[in-house]
Amino acid sequence: MFWFRRLCLLFLPLPTFVFAAGYVFGQSDPDEIGQVLGEEILAPSVAVHQVKSYILSRVAPPPTVTNAPQWTEEEKRLRQHLLQDVVFHGWPDEWVNTPPRFEDIGVIETGQGYRLRKLRYEIVPGFQSVAILYEPEKLRGKVPAILNVNGHVGPPGKAVEYKQKRCINFAKHGILALNLEWFFFGELRQDGNQHWYSAHLDLVGANGLGIFLLEMRRGLDYLYNHANVDRSRLGVTGLSGGGWQTIFLSSLDERVKAAVPVAGYSSVSAKVEARKYGDLGDIEQNGTDLFAGLDYTHLTAMMAPRPTLLIYDAEDDCCFRAPLVKPLIYDGVKPFFQLYGKEDVFQWYENGDPGTHNYQLNNREQAYRFFSRQFGMPPIEKEIPVGQEIKSYDELVVGLPKDNLTILGLARKLANGIARRPVPADSIAKSAWANAEREKLRSVVRYKPVQLSRVWTLANTKHRGVETLSYLFEMDNGLSASGVWLKGIVTPETAPVAIVLNDLGRKAAASDASERANRDEQVLALDLTFFGDAWKDNEPFSYAQILDGEGERPLGIQAAQLLKIANWIQKRAGVQKVRLEASGIRTQTIGLVAAALQPDLFSKVITHEGIPSLSFLLQKPVRFDEAPELFCLDLYKEFDLDRLAAIAAPTQVKLESLVKKDANPTLPKE
Repeated sequence: MFWFRRLCLLFLPLPTFVFAAGYVFGQSDPDEIGQVLGEEILAPSVAVHQVKSYILSRVAPPPTVTNAPQWTEEEKRLRQHLLQDVVFHGWPDEWVNTPPRFEDIGVIETGQGYRLRKLRYEIVPGFQSVAILYEPEKLRGKVPAILNVNGHVGPPGKAVEYKQKRCINFAKHGILALNLEWFFFGELRQDGNQHWYSAHLDLVGANGLGIFLLEMRRGLDYLYNHANVDRSRLGVTGLSGGGWQTIFLSSLDERVKAAVPVAGYSSVSAKVEARKYGDLGDIEQNGTDLFAGLDYTHLTAMMAPRPTLLIYDAEDDCCFRAPLVKPLIYDGVKPFFQLYGKEDVFQWYENGDPGTHNYQLNNREQAYRFFSRQFGMPPIEKEIPVGQEIKSYDELVVGLPKDNLTILGLARKLANGIARRPVPADSIAKSAWANAEREKLRSVVRYKPVQLSRVWTLANTKHRGVETLSYLFEMDNGLSASGVWLKGIVTPETAPVAIVLNDLGRKAAASDASERANRDEQVLALDLTFFGDAWKDNEPFSYAQILDGEGERPLGIQAAQLLKIANWIQKRAGVQKVRLEASGIRTQTIGLVAAALQPDLFSKVITHEGIPSLSFLLQKPVRFDEAPELFCLDLYKEFDLDRLAAIAAPTQVKLESLVKKDANPTLPKE
């Protein structure tokens, strides 16, 4: 850890060590105390480096090459694990296994050698989507079929120009092409279908990955059951989010015989290391527990020996640059196709025209050539110009019910069905119940105790009746918290201790810290991982979703930090218990989880601007990026805040003020 300590010091600007030399403030002046609390302790660059290192240390190594039969068995095991244990965790069997329900709404005859068929279909009961089938005008016998999935195309949805051109060309060459709509785009562009709301499904106990797989798998079901489809020639392709859908669906469903994902994904390590070229992906691309023991290297290898063309862009201006993706996703996976003697069907194409994030002509022609060759058709080398045949958005509207569910609506529906056993009234039974619930909570938040590898004392002040010490709390897992301890100069060293937390960071806790100090208490104003100025501009939600994907839970990580630091200051001060005061819904929940995990540590947990129930997250609604740690898989399904308070007994729990329903509960105003 020596190198890390030196790195911390390197990134700590000089004022961190001497920040208070000129400050003079009154004991009861929160503004002046706030100046001390706001001084930098943990540099943002170091905070991000720590979390990146933590994530990268947990990335599953690429699968190892054995032999074809062994890999075939491993593929089968991985599919079963992902489908049963991860993707459809918490989903009703009758929703997952129901036969496809498609409704034919009508046909658009084009007179250009193909027709368009409007389709509406059920994802789950009460939640429908739409699609357009491009079918050859003279449809006879068995023909190939390709599922075309959407990316993040904005309002046009399935009507986006480049997707229409691709589907028309497939149909003109005798291929059935199904064009799916996608959540929050086109006809599904309702606020409740924003992808962040899949986290609300996690919250109520159904892994958010499930809704994405079901929506696209229904399209595959349709093609697979179509009377004119040759099931041995069934393909999938799409750009960006559609590229992710392509590899995700194709690796998990062997009915897919050929796949062309375009600029859709990379290994976790590549996107974390090279974040400067894009964000860390959408929440479904980092689905909860998806990376626990595997990575996109595994999903790509699971295509072997089925034909797969990976298309990436040389200077992608969105997310996945070809030279950065290729070593792990293509070079590292080629040996798996070689096991089957099929290295020729695993191909790579780096696009340089235009070289940015696209599925334009150059990339489309690569896909035409690949599919036609793999499907034993006459080679399709060039795109047929079809710009004059593009339909408007309105012409392609299928229509959805006015009361159609959304992702958020589905989460609320599942929440309404949650039933928990009541807390026992008998004291003996309640104690046994609390112990059992505590173990369940440990599992839900993936709680792992941490140790303090070092507590850095970085600065101090001692003016006008108040003294402070600034601490960096270095944990043995490589993460850190930071805090400022303060008390009146005449306050005894054994005075009661209060820890104050604030969703907006410790500087915003100045009033609470000042009040406790004026009551002759010792105070520790604390910032846990993902809180405070170290994370203000670093999008903690992006890293939180990857931690969820790796099987970690930010909520458990933060609760472990809080507990260890509370135990440290308890021993340092020689007190029996510590008071905890939190402002905001994030720190409220972290505090209650910590108290429930160690009920003998805190005397009181007091919350300002909190919420009475986690149902607030669904009803406001609060977005994942506003409070990422709260959207912990199964948290609301198994617990609510009052239940956590009951498990935390004898800790006294009090909610002193509520966050306003129309206020942003977590983010500072610009």
